[in-house]
Amino acid sequence: MSFEVIIPNAGESVTSANVAQWHKADGEAVAKGDILLTIETDKVSQEIEAEAEGTLQIVVPEGEEVAIGTVVAKIAGGAVSSAPVSTPAPAVVAAPVAAAPVSTPAPVSTPAPASSGSGEVIDVIVPNAGESVTSANVANWTISSGDTVTKGDILVTLETDKVSSELEADASGTIEIIVEEGEEVGIGAVIAKITTGAGNAASAPAPVAAPTPVAAPVSVATPAPVATPAPAKVSTPAPKPAAPVAAPADDSGRTTRKKMSMLRRKIASHLVNAQQTAAILTTFNEVDMTEIMKLRKGVQEDFVKKHGCKLGFMSLFVKAVTQALKDVPSVNGRIDGTDVIQNHFYDIGVAVGTEKGLVVPVLRDTDKKGFAEIEKDIIGYAEKARDGKIQMSDLQGGVFTISNGGVYGSLLSTPILSPPQSGILGMHTIQQRPMAINGKVEIRPMMYLALSYDHRLVDGKEAVTFLIKIKDCLENPTRMMLDM
Repeated sequence: MSFEVIIPNAGESVTSANVAQWHKADGEAVAKGDILLTIETDKVSQEIEAEAEGTLQIVVPEGEEVAIGTVVAKIAGGAVSSAPVSTPAPAVVAAPVAAAPVSTPAPVSTPAPASSGSGEVIDVIVPNAGESVTSANVANWTISSGDTVTKGDILVTLETDKVSSELEADASGTIEIIVEEGEEVGIGAVIAKITTGAGNAASAPAPVAAPTPVAAPVSVATPAPVATPAPAKVSTPAPKPAAPVAAPADDSGRTTRKKMSMLRRKIASHLVNAQQTAAILTTFNEVDMTEIMKLRKGVQEDFVKKHGCKLGFMSLFVKAVTQALKDVPSVNGRIDGTDVIQNHFYDIGVAVGTEKGLVVPVLRDTDKKGFAEIEKDIIGYAEKARDGKIQMSDLQGGVFTISNGGVYGSLLSTPILSPPQSGILGMHTIQQRPMAINGKVEIRPMMYLALSYDHRLVDGKEAVTFLIKIKDCLENPTRMMLDM
C-alpha cells in the first residue's frame, strides 16, 4: 500500500508552500513519526512527519514551490521496485510468403497515431487577500498571451483596496490571458490558463510506406523473396523555445543569486503595504530604568523559586503597554475601510528574530495574566521559533506590537507598523547617561522609547500621552507588581 505525503493546509490566506529541506533521502526506509521534510510558507515553517513506514519516494525536490494539497512524496510499504514498468512492444505481423500465385495487393496506409493532447490546463486564480477583500484589479501583466512561462515566474500584479501583490505561475507551460489589464474581478476568478506539456497536438506522422507487392507467381519449390517494408517515418515536432532562465551568478565570484524565501518575500510585501496604506508617525521619549533594575534584582531569586523562570524586562513592558492601552483606547483600534474597529481585548505581539526572518507571536489576554505567565509564554514562543514550529494561530489577532531592538544594540529607531494595528513600541539598548536629578548630575541607566502610530486614527496628543503612560509605569514598577 502506498501513502501520499501532501502539503497540508496552513491557513486561509496561504495558497502555496516551499519544500525547504528533505530530512530523508529518496529510496530511504522511514518509520511512522519520522520527520520527512520542512516546508515554508510566507508566514511559518512546519515539519511534516511520516504517517506510515515504508520506502520514501520523493516527487518534488528541495527548493520547489508547490500549491497546498500537492503530493510531494509517496511512502511505499515493503520493498519498492524502482524499475519502470516496461511497455510491451506492438505486435509485428509477419508478411505471409505466397506459396501460390497471388494477386498484387492494393497499398494500405497505416493510420496516424492519435494526438498526444495539449497537456493539463492550470487555472490562474485571484487569491484570497483577507476577509474584507472581495475583488482585485488586474493592474499589470508582465507577460503576453501565448508566451511560455516557467513555474515561479511573476505573471501579473494585482491590486486591492488594501494591498498590491504579485502572482506567480504555479506550473510551466503556455499561458492564455483571459482578463485584460485594468479590469476588476472577484476573488477566486480565473484570469488566465496555463497549458502544460506539449501545448499543441503533435504533428501527424507520415503514412507508413505500403509494403512492396509480392512478386509475380513463382513455383512452390522456389518462393519469391518478399521485399521488407520501409520503416515508418515520423516527423519530429519542432523544439519549443527555451523558457527564460535567471542570469547565472558572476563567474568571478563577486556576486551570487538566490531566490528569496517565502517568509522574506512576505515580510517585504507586508512592510511596503504598511508604508503605502497608513500615515505613520513616530514619537520618542526616554525611561529611567533604575527602579526596574532594582526591583528585578530584589525579587529575582524568589521569583525563580516560585515560578521556575526569571523576571525579564519584556513582561514588565507588556504589562505597561496593556495599562497604556486601557488609558488611551484609541491606540487599541484599527481602521477597516471607512469604519473604526475598537478592540476590547489585549493581545500583544512580541517581535522575535529568527535565522529565517522576523516573526511576531501574540501573547493572549495580557490584562488577565501575571508576570510569570507572560514570561513563560515568551519562553515558549522563543523555543518554537528557534525550532521552526510556530503555527499560524500563534501569529494572528494581535492589537499592538512590541519590538526590542535593544537586544541587538540599537540606540534609537523608528519601528514600522504591522497592519491593521495602529501602534508599535520600539525598545532600545540601556545606556548609562548623565541626567539632571533634583539639581544634580547623576549617571542613570536610560532607554529610548519610540512609538510609531497611524495618524489617521491616533492624534499626536494621544500618542504622546500613551508613551508617557508607559514611561510612568516603568519608572514606578511596584504599582504593576501588586498582582505578581
